[in-house]
Amino acid sequence: MEDEKYQVDDVDLKILNELFKDARASFVDIAKKLFVSNATVHQRVNKMKLHGVLKGFQPVLDESKLGFTVSCIIGVYLKNAKDCPIVLEKLEKLSEITEVYYTTGSYALMLKVVTRDIQSFQKFLMAKLQHFGEIQSTESYICLSQPIKRSVTISKTAIN
Repeated sequence: MEDEKYQVDDVDLKILNELFKDARASFVDIAKKLFVSNATVHQRVNKMKLHGVLKGFQPVLDESKLGFTVSCIIGVYLKNAKDCPIVLEKLEKLSEITEVYYTTGSYALMLKVVTRDIQSFQKFLMAKLQHFGEIQSTESYICLSQPIKRSVTISKTAIN
C-alpha cells in the first residue's frame, strides 16, 4: 500500500504537526488539542503508517553527548555505476555510516559518517571505506556545525 499516494487532509496535518512537536504525545492528548475523538487519532495514525506516510518514531540523539564528536559528509566516486548495489550492501554493514544518498552530479553516493574523534574517522576511511574495490575515490567534508536541521514543513499547500 505504500506505493499509493495518500491524500492527507487537514485533520491528518494537525495530527502530524502535533507528533512533530512531541512524538511521545498520547493519542488522548492529541485528540483533546484537536477536538476529535481518541479513535480518530488512532485510526488516522494507523492509516498513515499503513500508507507509509509515517515510517515510525525514533529518539533524536545528541551524538556529541555520547562521545561521537566528528560528523563528516563523504562524496563517493565509483569505478563503475553498475557496482552501486554491491557498494550499498557493503556500506550497510558499517555502523559509522548514518545516512546514504544515491545522487546526481559528481558523486554516485553521499554518505554521512559519525565517529568518536578524528582518529576514528581516519581509521574508518583508510581501513574500511577506501578498501572497497568498487570505489574509485572519496572526498570528505568535516562538518563544523549543523545550524539547521528539520523535517519538511507540512501544510496543505506544500503537499498538493
